[in-house]
Amino acid sequence: MHTPIQAPVNPPHRLLMGPGPINADPRVTRAMSAALVGQYDPWMTETMNETMALYRDVFQTENEWTFLIDGTSRAGIEAALVSLVEPGEKVLVPVFGRFGLLLKEIGERIGADVVTIETEWGQVFTPEQIEQAIVAERPSVLAVVQGDTSTTMNQPLEDLGEICRRHGVLLYTDVTASVAGNELRTDDWGLDAVTAGLQKCLAGPSGSSPITLSDRAVEKIRTRRHVEAGIADGSTAGPGPVIRSNYFDLAQIMDYWGPQRLNHHTEATSMLYGARECARLLTQEGMDRAVARHALHGHAMASGLAALGLELFGDQEHRMNNVVAVLIPEGINGDAVRASILSDYGIEIGTSFGPLHGRVWRIGTMGYNARRDAVMTTLSVMESVLRAAGVSVVAGAGTATALEHYQDAA
Repeated sequence: MHTPIQAPVNPPHRLLMGPGPINADPRVTRAMSAALVGQYDPWMTETMNETMALYRDVFQTENEWTFLIDGTSRAGIEAALVSLVEPGEKVLVPVFGRFGLLLKEIGERIGADVVTIETEWGQVFTPEQIEQAIVAERPSVLAVVQGDTSTTMNQPLEDLGEICRRHGVLLYTDVTASVAGNELRTDDWGLDAVTAGLQKCLAGPSGSSPITLSDRAVEKIRTRRHVEAGIADGSTAGPGPVIRSNYFDLAQIMDYWGPQRLNHHTEATSMLYGARECARLLTQEGMDRAVARHALHGHAMASGLAALGLELFGDQEHRMNNVVAVLIPEGINGDAVRASILSDYGIEIGTSFGPLHGRVWRIGTMGYNARRDAVMTTLSVMESVLRAAGVSVVAGAGTATALEHYQDAA
């Protein structure tokens, strides 16, 4: 039996204007096509060092241990939690959307004692609410999402590091959806462990998770390995490590990225190239300018959607720059509209999860797609599809309002 010859991969052209992934910057995909070299080739190890330096700029940190986890953004989350949290330790998770629930699930799977505080989807927590929960629960780790794309909300972090240090708590945050599109200052805010992904404001494909670790976090990881291996006192006896992963054991991964270059895995070379190029382009632009670019185009999109008569969802004061949710007009089949936008115009927008499923559309302006032509095209298509669905729309209102926003910002 002969297998039929298959056609080469030839995906349709899409403009990805949902909550991520987005269209990768062509310079990133070109970088990923570069020739492979061995993982211990001097050129390769120097490229790894360059990548670490570039991501220190992205994360706004001086942390020595800033590197990549091979895997999607969820791999970074799991690596951070499985390495920082001992079984039975208490982890506090403030939940304001789907990805807070993900932190809760991963924490439970690694044997943590997870406690949560919750707020209505579309809102965020005050520092006082989080500190009150820390005082009541006395966790070892506070695990919080900065930007949750399921609700489009951006949780303020700037006061949490000081709160956590005052109470002896490590602070971990997932910034996959927010980094490079919203302000993030790892050192100034006292964040201990931060993980991200490439597929949103970093303008790359999914598959690599940048991470940075403070000295406090590294001490916990290193000390934990020695104690659990029974070698804290120099003895070689003991039960052996009980970190519940080999692949995501940050102590071993640091040995691989560090000067020892101890073998742990074979680095995903093409993803390394892509991740390096994402960070290179951002640092070339300047992180503050990148955040301002996302704010400019994100606010143009939001104002244009509002001008089309769509109601913006959630606390707009705490919305991420790079994604906006709008309530689906009553009587409209939201999935049918999304399908029409995709099939007729080649544009993808998102729905949402949980209590917001079927209630909102989520529209992103992030990474390579945080640009004027993508915003204007999407607003024009939204107007056409809404009108076809029977929604009363003022002709040209969305694009005219966005254009006015651009002119005011010039």
